[in-house]
Amino acid sequence: MAYLFTSESVSEGHPDKVADQISDALIDHFLAFDPNSKVACETLVTTGLVVLAGEVNTTTYLDVQSIARDVIRKIGYTKAEYMFEANSCGIISAIHEQSQDINQGVDRDSEDDFDAKANAQGAGDQGMMFGYATRETDNYMPLALDLSHKVLQEIADIRRENTDITYLRPDTKSQVTIEYTDDNRPQRIDTIVISTQHDDFAEDQEMLDRIKSDMINLVIPRVKARLKPELQALFTGDITYHINPTGKFVIGGPHGDSGLTGRKIIVDTYGGKGAHGGGAFSGKDPSKVDRSAAYATRHIAKNLVAAGVCDEVLVQVSYAIGVAQPCGVFVNTYGTAKVNLTDGEIARLVEKIFDLRPYAIEQRLKLRTPIYSETAAYGHMGRESKVVKKVFENAGQRTEVEVELFTWEKLDYVDKVKEAFGI
Repeated sequence: MAYLFTSESVSEGHPDKVADQISDALIDHFLAFDPNSKVACETLVTTGLVVLAGEVNTTTYLDVQSIARDVIRKIGYTKAEYMFEANSCGIISAIHEQSQDINQGVDRDSEDDFDAKANAQGAGDQGMMFGYATRETDNYMPLALDLSHKVLQEIADIRRENTDITYLRPDTKSQVTIEYTDDNRPQRIDTIVISTQHDDFAEDQEMLDRIKSDMINLVIPRVKARLKPELQALFTGDITYHINPTGKFVIGGPHGDSGLTGRKIIVDTYGGKGAHGGGAFSGKDPSKVDRSAAYATRHIAKNLVAAGVCDEVLVQVSYAIGVAQPCGVFVNTYGTAKVNLTDGEIARLVEKIFDLRPYAIEQRLKLRTPIYSETAAYGHMGRESKVVKKVFENAGQRTEVEVELFTWEKLDYVDKVKEAFGI
């Protein structure tokens, strides 16, 4: 019997995502001026106010207020009527030095060779992290989440173009429900939900009718145009649309709801497919395995599927704080394995192919570079790996760096996986 599966996404203007983007902008600036920075910073946003808190061990000083205002301005909160505006909001910083009790388990004196450093650097915390990949999309992501992200990216692009639709405000949410066959193949889109913040209208019903028409007739065709033909075919005439189902949505963003760093971890990962260890990503430097090991397991999962080991896979790794070697590695192929091995045997091979010590992950995926602002909206996974130049300015300092974004999305281990598995 066919079944339904749903995933949601939220835009860069959603209050939780505003908080994530501020936290990751701080991470990038710390790493740009001091690559050895250890940072865990949280952000709270609400009506007219930003609160920054967290722990930092660094040699650099940042003008955190200026950085936060730049992020808010870039998102689009630039008008007083939003009740949260880049130039006028208050910003309170309660960032302080990192606890030496934590730092002693991560930073240890070691020799210069790779293995000595990898064995010396322990995990920044205990916990378990998950990576997932599936063959149902070209980027090896679950389809419902991938479409939810794409809907919001199109709405954001249209908002910035300010041509076809001029009433959009930054705060938006989307949700897509897919109908699957018994053998787990998507066969049609059942429901699309879009709630988008907008300017005030004179006539409420006229407003609702116009927004619904624009979302269905302008946004959805642009989303379809980005997809391959077999996915375009899922957009049938039987889709149920819920567009701003509660009515008007003028009051939004941090004025409508307070936002916190790390409150959209399912949006950040796989939309409810697979599993999640519970740790947020944004605001954490790569010594925190909540972030770095989640990227590493995604890298593993994607390369396993791309190499033909399986069609779908979940990879778990776990750590003890201050200890370099993982406590364990778990693999679940959901019965889709193409090799004559158990999932436990696949896990043992994974441990041999991929070095999962925190320092090794940082080096392999180039994580101690300022690459994190780009991850803080529209998902940390399923994105395009590319090299870009970034300029950072702070308190009279300026640095330009070339970085590689989303390195965990690269298929650079496919040949190694094939060789190890005899494919």
